[in-house]
Formats: sequence, structure tokens, C-alpha cells
Amino acid sequence: MEIKRDRYLNALKNRMHNGLIKVVTGIRRSGKSYLIFKLFRDYLLETGVKESHIITIEPDRRENRSYRAPDTILDYICSCIKDNDMYYILLDEVQMLEDFEEVLNSLIHKKNADIYVTGSNSKFLSKDVITEFRGRGDEIHIFPLTFKEFSGVYDGDIYHAWAEYVLYGGLPLTAVMNTEEQKVSYLTGLFEETYLKDIIERHHIEKTQELKDLVNILASSIGSLTNVSKIENTFKSVVQSNISANTLRQYIEYLEDAFIIHKANRYNVKGRKYIGTPVKYYFEDVGLRNARLNFRQTEEPHIMENIIYNELRSRGYSVDIGIVEKRGLNSSGKSERSQFEIDFVANLGSRRYYIQSAFAITTEEKRIQEKNSLMQIKDSFKKIIVVKDVMNVTRDEYGITTMSIYDFLLKENSLEL
Repeated sequence: MEIKRDRYLNALKNRMHNGLIKVVTGIRRSGKSYLIFKLFRDYLLETGVKESHIITIEPDRRENRSYRAPDTILDYICSCIKDNDMYYILLDEVQMLEDFEEVLNSLIHKKNADIYVTGSNSKFLSKDVITEFRGRGDEIHIFPLTFKEFSGVYDGDIYHAWAEYVLYGGLPLTAVMNTEEQKVSYLTGLFEETYLKDIIERHHIEKTQELKDLVNILASSIGSLTNVSKIENTFKSVVQSNISANTLRQYIEYLEDAFIIHKANRYNVKGRKYIGTPVKYYFEDVGLRNARLNFRQTEEPHIMENIIYNELRSRGYSVDIGIVEKRGLNSSGKSERSQFEIDFVANLGSRRYYIQSAFAITTEEKRIQEKNSLMQIKDSFKKIIVVKDVMNVTRDEYGITTMSIYDFLLKENSLEL
């Protein structure tokens, strides 16, 4: 079964022959190798590239252990380049190479070599692309399957697909597993034995239980404002741990670097400035989040908010939490300041969208509440409310668009509907 990843395949096509090392990053098991070695390789062959001009090496395979030595792999690649035509070098799990930075920096000087690599374990994170390649790395970040990608391989209607996606997320392998037992076991083991183990090994963490407790706390509070001080107090009162704020701050950074969680900052829309703490944290994959909590806290409204956040980021938007301040008089006639929160402010170049995740609008009071925050914004950028209900896309007299989560996720132009 072939899972289409057209967004990332197009990203690779657009970067061909740009003189940079194309580095595909992302959380473990998100489909990086599949993108490079299957989808992109097939594209090269379909466009007339000779198979002899596609050099593929997977250093993590036992039979390729000899290629982990820098001189050995460089000699092999040079021996494959026999003419002046373009060659495409595809390296998987590049962190397995000894001195991989030197290897890649040597290859980039070959005028007829276009280089694509993946890497994702405890020795290779997104920040390494910036620090090690000194401006010569071009990062393509791949996310787990979006709902549209997931529903394309799901055997059933979109409503059952949604129920499955909300629970088990979008890691590609879970999409093709047949039983719930398989999915639960896979996600639970993956988090414990791969993601956390990578972080512990990379950073030589001794307080492993505190790291696991931190993940649980963040998983329980997706979409809620928090800060390190609040988390520190939770450790003291609930976990009975005196772990310091600085250590917690470090652990959170480690989780972000490993793409397990992502931070959404608060942005003052009228003041046009970032506020700082508190912030919100969302999980890169909701299935992993649910697995961390043993599938005991699967509140659909919060998970839907996480999914919308991930969808916006996968479309290339930077996403913040919006704050709008309003001054007025209270019942006593005294001046007071009110704050209204917009779930997401999505920016990409000159485009901006204000988006509320409402799940269900069951009463007129709820409708007014959801629209009130958006109505405090006086600029002309589009304002959208996303609900779980199946409905036609509507636009009211204030210019606020309301649409179903299915339209939002399944239609590539949904922000323009």
C-alpha cells in the first residue's frame, strides 16, 4: 500500500539542484526513509534518471557497516560517479556515519552531485542541521500523516477514519495495522523504548523518572496555558519531587528538539508583540500523546485543537496563540482591561488567519462566546471557526467563516473557502 506524501515530495522537487544538502528531519517513524527511498526515488526514475545515477546507501543496515567509515563511503560514492551527468545521492540515517558532517561537506563540493539525507535519532536533530552544515543544509521537516493522508489509506468512511485518527494518530505504520492491540502496543513501546531512550542517551539524563513524569504532565495539559513555574509546583505537590525549574526547562527543550512536542507562544494582536509565558504545548502526534497516558484521557475537543495546530504547521504556517486586549468600564463605572484569546494566529509570508477550534456550538451563548474573541480584531485578515459538526461552510455579517473539521482538514484550500 502506497501512502501519498505529495506535500513533501513536491518540497524535494522544488529543491533539486539548489547546491544545498537536503536534510529530511522529523520524529522517528514519521516516514522519512519512505519519502526518500521510495517516493522520491520513484519520481527520479519516472523522469528519466538512470538507475545507475541514483546512489543509495543505508548505513544502519548490517551489510552496510563498512560504509560508516568516512573514507570508505566517500571512495564508494566517487567510484559510482563515472560521467559528468547529475548523480543523486540518497543517504538514510546519516548519523550512523562516522564524522558525517565532514562526509557531507566533502560531497557538496561535487558539481554533479545532488544530496538528500535523513537522520533522526539521539545524535541528529534539527539544530544540528544549522550548526554542522553552516548554511549549506536545506531542511524539510516531515510530520506524521495528516488526516487527509491518513483517510486516503483508511478502509472506511471519513467519520470512522476521524475516530481512529483522534485515538491512534498519524504515524504511518499505525495506519496500516489491523488491530487495536497492535496499535496500542506499537505506540506505547515506541514512546518508551525509542523516543525517551534517545533523549536519555543523548543528554545523559539520570533523572529518568522525572522526564517521564514531565511528559505525562504535558500530555495531560495539551491546549492549556502553562509555564515552568506551574509545572515545578505540580512536581512538588503531585509527584513529590523537588526537581528544579532549570532542569525542567532543559527537559522541555530536549522534548522539543526531538519533535515530540512543540511550543505555541502568545502573541498580542493589537500590540503586535509576543507576550512570553505562559505558553501552550502540543504533541507532534496525538496517538503518541494518547499512548503516553494509556489512552485514558482522550478528550476530543482538546485533541481536535492539537490536530488543527499540527495541520497548520504541516502546511508551512507559523502558529501562535492570539491575545486581544480591550479596555472598557465595569458595572461600577471603573476602567478595566479584558483579554480575549484566539486559539491560533497562523502566518505564512503576507498571509494571516485567525482560527478558533470550537468543537461543538450547542447554544447561542456558546456561539457568541466563540465569535466574541474574533470580533475584537479590527484588521482585515480572515477569521475562521472550526467545528466538529458536519455543515456547509458559512460566512456571517461580520465576515467570520464557520466550517466543519472535515472541510478544514480535507480541502487543501480550506483557509480560502
